[in-house]
Amino acid sequence: MNVLIADDERIVLNGLKYIIDWNQFGFTICDTAMDGTETLDKILALNPDLVLLDIRMPKMTGIEVIQKAVSHGFTGKFILLSGISDFKLAQTAMRYGVNFYLTKPIDEDELAKAVHSIADLILKETKKQSSYEQYRSKARQEILKDILLNTCDYHSLDSDDLHLNANVYQVAAYENYNQEYFHSIWNFADLIRVTNQDNHSFDIIELKQQKIILLKGDHAISKFTNMRNHYQAGPQKGSPLDSVFLAYGQKTARIRDIHYSYEDVCKLTKRRFFCRENQHIIGYEELISEEDLLTEIPGNMAQDYAVQFSNYIQSNNQTLITALLKQLTMELNHTKSEIPAIKHVLIDIYILVKQKIMQVYRNADIPFIANASVIDLLDRKYYLYEIISFLAEQFDLWMHSVGYSSGENVMDEILYYIQNNYHENMKLESIAPLFGYTSSYLGKIFSKKLGMNFNTYVDQIRIRESKKLLEQKNLKVYAIAEKVGYKNVDYFHKKFKKYVGISPAEYRKSITQSSSKEE
Repeated sequence: MNVLIADDERIVLNGLKYIIDWNQFGFTICDTAMDGTETLDKILALNPDLVLLDIRMPKMTGIEVIQKAVSHGFTGKFILLSGISDFKLAQTAMRYGVNFYLTKPIDEDELAKAVHSIADLILKETKKQSSYEQYRSKARQEILKDILLNTCDYHSLDSDDLHLNANVYQVAAYENYNQEYFHSIWNFADLIRVTNQDNHSFDIIELKQQKIILLKGDHAISKFTNMRNHYQAGPQKGSPLDSVFLAYGQKTARIRDIHYSYEDVCKLTKRRFFCRENQHIIGYEELISEEDLLTEIPGNMAQDYAVQFSNYIQSNNQTLITALLKQLTMELNHTKSEIPAIKHVLIDIYILVKQKIMQVYRNADIPFIANASVIDLLDRKYYLYEIISFLAEQFDLWMHSVGYSSGENVMDEILYYIQNNYHENMKLESIAPLFGYTSSYLGKIFSKKLGMNFNTYVDQIRIRESKKLLEQKNLKVYAIAEKVGYKNVDYFHKKFKKYVGISPAEYRKSITQSSSKEE
């Protein structure tokens, strides 16, 4: 606390400085004055907590100084000194806000008691004011939350008291960019280079475990826009925004429309998962309209993508894997499904592709990651691009583990693919693109290399496998037909008889008879 001492007699002034131990009572002498005008000027400039002044000074009396200081808004305490004891004078002094009226010569104990009393009073008022400000700040926060949530009684708002008298508003939210660690704490006012005295430029509201910024006025919003543009390409490492993720909503002109900007922010925060790598800012311009969103993830999505990825890995086609990953990203980006559901689909794709590759390449040395580890890893990813990058790395690793090193053995790859996928809907038109050929060109290669067309080769593989299955008595013929890729059992009968000369039932009977004779 600071005390200003004023007296027109220098010897008295010096005596007042040392008559008591001011520090003992928590006061520091900030300055002295020797006439009324100087005293008033220093009161208004220094705003001391306590003024000790003589009633009779040149240029202006002590009471006049007090009167004018109070009229200018000064709220400090006064001890008035007088060379005479005058009850009426004391009454007048008290009426103008003087706390103590002491007569000269000053009694040391009397002054000490007065200063001690004023020190206690100041501390109590400070504590009370602090509590009041805390309650007021808390109440203000609650009102601002109601405005954001559109649960506010707008008719009863005191916009001036809330400092909500701007011509335009915009809501933004900030949180850690990387949830695993946080760099230095930064000041938003410094970041956008504005002064925010008394929350005139912006408010920061804690809502739903998020820091919400309510920007107020053209100047603050302009500074915020400049900051966004500066960091548009991604912040430099170590810069203030490097550790921060920002989302901002639309601008609104009315207090009652601020909630629209906040709703934009909520939608954007939910879609943070879809942000690009090193994207620290996302705005309402990037919101996808409801018409552009799929209703939900299709139930067969994981299965369909897994089949395609498996085919491209087996055909050693990096180009199509990359294109399919891009398609998958785009499709997921336009879905209404929640993030956990999206992660579940991606985990399913990984596991299904892994199972297929393990089934086809049983003897290959492929560095697979355990399913439990993958589930935990992908579940902890914050962005879609991170999961897509992981899938790309794994698929590339598997492809190189099972693929051929040169293009000279492409036909071997094709034959190997057919031998392991004959039970699927095998068509030349679907196989050819996997290996970079047109269907007509691949058909010519088949005829030239194998002396038979594509369909004949596939039929022969299927019939060969069906003969093995017919040796198992527990399998019905229609089930065997499905297992080798024939959906129509009559068509299977026709093909089997064409290549074997007898029907499947006759073949099974002949196998049974041969076994009986051997016994």
